[in-house]
Amino acid sequence: MAEFALQDYLADQGRLILSTPEWDMDSFPALGEHFLQWLSASLIDKQLDADLHTWLIDFEGCQLLLKAEHYSASIWLETLSDEQGREELAFIAQLLSGHPSAAD
Repeated sequence: MAEFALQDYLADQGRLILSTPEWDMDSFPALGEHFLQWLSASLIDKQLDADLHTWLIDFEGCQLLLKAEHYSASIWLETLSDEQGREELAFIAQLLSGHPSAAD
């Protein structure tokens, strides 16, 4: 299995759920940074709550949220609004699915 893969793509909700290696609250920052490098995205801001990491990222000029929740062991990307980021999220879903045409 690839290090990062698509677990589920909820296009109508503007959310993409990732399949990743195991992680915990302390190890997520390293995993998150590695994912951003893999995606060629950059970190704008980050917030840590009791059981949730929330990172504001930039992917090709589009801002998205990268979230990681401890209790559900879930990592996902989501759009900031219904109007922005849908095309970028669809592209990332293709990359994570391993479709070679997505990178062309």
